[in-house]
Amino acid sequence: MSKPVILTVDDDPEVLQAIARDLRQQYGDRYRIMRANSGQAALEVVQQLTLRNDTVALFLVDQRMPQMTGVEFLEQAVPIFPEAKRVLLTAYADTEAAIRSINAAHLDYYLLKPWDPPEEKLYPILDDLLNDWLAHFHPEFQGIRVIGDRWSADSHRVKDFLARNQIPYRWLDIERDANAQKLMDYAKADGPCLPLVLFADGSHQRRPDNRQIAEKIGLQTQATNPFYDLIIIGGGPAGLAAAVYGASEGLRTVMIEREAPGGQAGTSSRIENYLGFPVGLSGSDLARRAVTQAKRFGVEILTPQEATSIHLKDDYRVVTLSDGSELIGHAVILAMGVAWRRLKVPGVDRLAGAGVYYGAAQTEALACAGEDVFVVGGANSAGQAAMYFARFARKVTMLVRGESLTKSMSQYLIDQIDATDNIEVWPHSSVIEAKGNDHLEALVIENSQTGETQTLPAKSLFIFIGAVPSTEWLGELVKRDERGFIVTGGDMNGAGNGSQQAPILPWGLERDPFLLETNVPGIFAVGDVRHGSIKRVASGVGEGSICVQFVHRYLSNL
Repeated sequence: MSKPVILTVDDDPEVLQAIARDLRQQYGDRYRIMRANSGQAALEVVQQLTLRNDTVALFLVDQRMPQMTGVEFLEQAVPIFPEAKRVLLTAYADTEAAIRSINAAHLDYYLLKPWDPPEEKLYPILDDLLNDWLAHFHPEFQGIRVIGDRWSADSHRVKDFLARNQIPYRWLDIERDANAQKLMDYAKADGPCLPLVLFADGSHQRRPDNRQIAEKIGLQTQATNPFYDLIIIGGGPAGLAAAVYGASEGLRTVMIEREAPGGQAGTSSRIENYLGFPVGLSGSDLARRAVTQAKRFGVEILTPQEATSIHLKDDYRVVTLSDGSELIGHAVILAMGVAWRRLKVPGVDRLAGAGVYYGAAQTEALACAGEDVFVVGGANSAGQAAMYFARFARKVTMLVRGESLTKSMSQYLIDQIDATDNIEVWPHSSVIEAKGNDHLEALVIENSQTGETQTLPAKSLFIFIGAVPSTEWLGELVKRDERGFIVTGGDMNGAGNGSQQAPILPWGLERDPFLLETNVPGIFAVGDVRHGSIKRVASGVGEGSICVQFVHRYLSNL
């Protein structure tokens, strides 16, 4: 936390310098001493301090200033920092005015000029006021603030990006928070500017994209080297495990993640069947621990950054990024994971991010307090989300296409859901339409057995209906099955019936492909993006770990 501010204001340069000197001598180790030469300049300082989320402990202001008197300044500044102590500096002739202003400006004290010696006439008074201020001071949140609209898809995107990258922030709803509009005024933000992101240094960004935020807060988006032993594409559990093992065994390793480390698993509210954590852990905790571990071994993590193509050049693999830059390496591990399958019913795409969300969207949980929440899906991810939202929502309704949860969900989750009073499971139920103008207002739900439909009011819908790989950018270089999952090892002889069945390049080596190697030597695939993989966090971590051994064997033959 930054030091609280003591702000002194005087239009006389010599007096201003003298008072600032005396304040700095006595309080400079605990407070930041700032000064202004007019009331208007001081108001601008106060507004900038608000944008930086700093705190004013004490105003020490001269009364007789042109354009704006000390009392007039305090009347405008005090509503911004109502807890700050207020002291007026006056000449003897102004004492009557100062006394009259004690009630009008809620002065705590007034001091006569000159205040020499300060040890007798200044410090004892300010010590008493500052001690009283400290006794009642409650530090404000120090960090990024996001001003936006709950029903804005861009606002949701910014919140989700910060949360998934473990960046603390404070959310200010423009319609609910009284300070939101004031902060916008101080930032001189007008026109279409939401979401407005305020940073600790007082700067702000209007409607920023994720890359702009990342560069501002210091996330690494550019590689520091042109060449690496190992390039990992995807930062989920499989990619993070590969990064940790690769770097710990001496490989120069870079990992590319287009959203946030942790991948889909990083959005999970609670993983309870992961070995070694008997009370479970959240996906964000797992991601945070893994990122710390990877960085300790020297892994470069580029986020948000995205691979857009890959090609071969001699014995090297070249990955092109979304900004046009290229990374060259000996070996590549594809660990992109999967994305949630889109729900193709009327209204859903239009309301995405404005009441309709894919994945757990934990950033929206507090906004759902006291409301009814709908969850579509019957696998573990849906069950974990339902348990999480049940802590905030009045009721959580799970819409399941099948007859029960038993075919797709772990028994421990089924038992927890059965024991939670405010979760209801509706079998044979599907959303067939989402209604609303600028945000979700109602859902049309159909029962597949009876054919009955009903329209229910709804503000939040969370969708978990399976996953699809994002592998189109690989082109025809890497063999995939008919659904787009990457084929590896012995599966290459029989997987897939589509255009990707036959590899474009001949294998060209005497050895068989390694277990996790694609049809291109030196390019491997692990985790959920791989054909035939077990869609579990532990299996992804296992594949990422053992894949490094195949990378070493491949490199040893170069």
